[in-house]
Amino acid sequence: MAEKVLMKGNEAIAEAAILAGCRHYFGYPITPQTEIAAYMAKRMPKIGGTFLQAESEIAAINMVYGVSSAGKRVMTSSSSPGISLKGEGISYLAGADLPALVVNCQRGGPGLGGIQPSQSDYFQATRGGGHGDYHMIVLAPDSVQEMAQLTIKGFELADEYRMTSMILADGTIGQMMEPVSFDFEIKEAPEKPWATTGTGMKRPHNIINSLYLKPEKLEETNIARYEKYAVVEEKEALAEEYMMDGAEIVLAAFGIAARVTKNAVKAARAEGIKAGLIRPVTLWPFPKAYFEKALGTAKEMISIELSMGQMIEDVRLATQCRIPVSLTKRVGGMIPSVEEVLCAIRKAAERIGD
Repeated sequence: MAEKVLMKGNEAIAEAAILAGCRHYFGYPITPQTEIAAYMAKRMPKIGGTFLQAESEIAAINMVYGVSSAGKRVMTSSSSPGISLKGEGISYLAGADLPALVVNCQRGGPGLGGIQPSQSDYFQATRGGGHGDYHMIVLAPDSVQEMAQLTIKGFELADEYRMTSMILADGTIGQMMEPVSFDFEIKEAPEKPWATTGTGMKRPHNIINSLYLKPEKLEETNIARYEKYAVVEEKEALAEEYMMDGAEIVLAAFGIAARVTKNAVKAARAEGIKAGLIRPVTLWPFPKAYFEKALGTAKEMISIELSMGQMIEDVRLATQCRIPVSLTKRVGGMIPSVEEVLCAIRKAAERIGD
């Protein structure tokens, strides 16, 4: 059995990034993700890596752009207001087709909001977050173990598709401590013939840029990029199914909300209610096929969120509004209790029984 270490979720992300070959980290402290930067500050100098606390979030994301252009695995992390500041730089990364890993350990908003956990950056993450037509691969862990595993996956997918990946966590998963194993099979970073590594007089110069002054060329590039995104949607959408056998009431939840929802589903099954959970692991691409399949038995769906209702829109799109989809939420840093979710399941059972 692989050895496990008791770690915070934020620390697990940092250690997994190092194992993935990341030797460059640029960030700026903000609660509740500061442990990532603190961990990197201790570890990077010891392994010949670079840790730099930038003068701002804007500076940090542009440093990521530079290192990625040179073909290296690179990472930054922040929390909600800081990710907003990084938005322009993330758009530049997308416009230059550069792989990188961005971690958002979400806190309540809008504005400064609060430092407690939230999921209200869902739209920002899954709809791009910056200007222009683009997507990021968005991964949503629900445990400290997955914080580590999805960090590895984020780097690998970023390199495979030349895209930015985001770990969309929440303050609870970032701060909680659980045993985690780092016994991973990790793919080495692939060759990057497009990188600005110097020519050695053996090839033409590579240019990394997101500026296209000819509209025809920009249109052509955006269309080609979305053809790549279509491949990602087809191949990489991932979800966990929990007690979905014959489920008539299907719940959708991610992150800490999914942890609570699993217990509520288990309690509902004990009461004879056919409930089940679909936990999206990739928020983009959204795992539509799992929800389409659930329509075979489902009569109602419930989206459990730490927001005013954002993922619910993707659930409705995935099911083409063929069955009712309702929302159970807590916001402002609050987390729904098992009893609150179970109450929503019971009410749905009453509705479908009428």
